[in-house]
Amino acid sequence: MTDGVRHDWTLDEVEALFAMPFMDLVFKAQTVHRAHFDPNRIQISRLLSIKTGGCPEDCSYCPQSAHYATGLDKERLLAVEEVIEAARKAKDEGASRFCMGAAWRGPKGDDFQVALAMIEGVKGLGLETCASFGLLSREQARQLKAAGLDYYNHNLDTSPGHYGEIISTRSFEDRLETIGHVQEAGLHVCSGGIVGMGEKGSDRAEMLIALANLPQQPDSVPINLLIPIPGTPLAEVERPDPFDFVRTIAVARIMMPKSFVRLSAGREGMTEEMQALCFLAGANSVFCGEKLLTARNASPANDKSLFGRLGLAPL
Repeated sequence: MTDGVRHDWTLDEVEALFAMPFMDLVFKAQTVHRAHFDPNRIQISRLLSIKTGGCPEDCSYCPQSAHYATGLDKERLLAVEEVIEAARKAKDEGASRFCMGAAWRGPKGDDFQVALAMIEGVKGLGLETCASFGLLSREQARQLKAAGLDYYNHNLDTSPGHYGEIISTRSFEDRLETIGHVQEAGLHVCSGGIVGMGEKGSDRAEMLIALANLPQQPDSVPINLLIPIPGTPLAEVERPDPFDFVRTIAVARIMMPKSFVRLSAGREGMTEEMQALCFLAGANSVFCGEKLLTARNASPANDKSLFGRLGLAPL
């Protein structure tokens, strides 16, 4: 344990957390949350797809995969000026972090140079910068750091054991390697997973263990609720129980007490009461805006209303 943060969680311990009575678990998570964060402040990010569709990976949940017929058109890489203007608008609407995602296996060639220019431009607006560009080499991570990138998103998605059921074109170890390169370069790590991909409860526990037991825990931990997309292999998967999703938020908060826990994809389909329970369980970050990468998100007007009624203020 270093500075109150553990990196030696066991499966028995984490499954015991999941098995706690719901009220006790949420109370424990809120107690941990209050020890490290202002419970009435929330970090707001904006996410923009800078290059959409045609991804060579076969992630079973993703509408951008070239392996599936989802009706999503492949689009060109946006111009630097388009991205900077979108970031300026996001800042005006209250975002403190601007995240750029690209449907790549990993960045290469001239596209990577353009992406570096985007990062420099967004950073120049005074926003925190985040990127999700797939697999990175050690040198690419260093170049991103030099361009002004603050955070790199690279989700583990699910447990090591369930991973092969979801993705075959890259390995769980590939993801860990990229996270290692990112941390070596001095970048903050944003890494989490997806709930609702047909996984067992033990898979959720093992996913959180893989994150919490990293040598340095992720600075941001997005917990996504699967958005079933027609045309993908997970289009008809059974939706998880809402309380099980809240439990995942709570256990993530307890295991990673100093990380921002982001209530990420899937908010558009959640009731306001479910979102409020997630915030009570320790979530303190969201994406704002009508759209995530390609999927719908909770509307800014609804967010403003909800946050106002809950007394949540942006960081």
